[in-house]
Amino acid sequence: MVRLHLAQNEEADELLSRNPFALLIGLVLDQQVTIEWAFSAPLELSRRLGADLDAGRLAATDPDELASVFSQRPALHRYPGAMAKRVHELSRLIVDEYAGRPQAIWETASSGDELLARVRALPGFGDQKAKIFVAFLGKQMGVCPPGWAEASVPFSDPGSHRSVADIVDDASLRRVRDFKQQMKAAARAGKVDKAPRARTPAAAKNTRSAKATKAVRPPASASQ
Repeated sequence: MVRLHLAQNEEADELLSRNPFALLIGLVLDQQVTIEWAFSAPLELSRRLGADLDAGRLAATDPDELASVFSQRPALHRYPGAMAKRVHELSRLIVDEYAGRPQAIWETASSGDELLARVRALPGFGDQKAKIFVAFLGKQMGVCPPGWAEASVPFSDPGSHRSVADIVDDASLRRVRDFKQQMKAAARAGKVDKAPRARTPAAAKNTRSAKATKAVRPPASASQ
């Protein structure tokens, strides 16, 4: 069994390492919260349910009941209701399409492109997260169908620290967090660079004239 280090908590990481459904839940939750929070949540969800995490069991759970479990304080996510819905949808898809075996998603994929398409079809997985998971499977789980690296570029790049695919200890977690902060800073700088330019004096004058004309337009007659 591959030992994962995503939650930075021994018990939570042990669950992620042995339970592929718990791992998928952590990936679904990995947005708008810290990485540690997202990947510790499956363990807490298991505790609240009083059972190991199983796609069939969660698929059979009433969605409102699951939302209530997610919302108990402390909530399992910043948006517990929305995330509970996605996890429930994920459970149902795994039951309907993979006979309740989440590992079948990657164990039976014949190519990197097929694996990427399967992961992208999961609730809560957009294009970027799907590529990250394909890279994670290749880098950390030994799941390497032909073309997996090409399908998950740039997250498959060796030696990179872009995503959870590269987290193997506390030091690599810090590097991934630093990289994400740099990307956010660059994105903010890009927005500043693309800010609307000031209008020319002529354009401003024309705009003021138009507003003035509109302001003095006589009101419609009450008889109209």
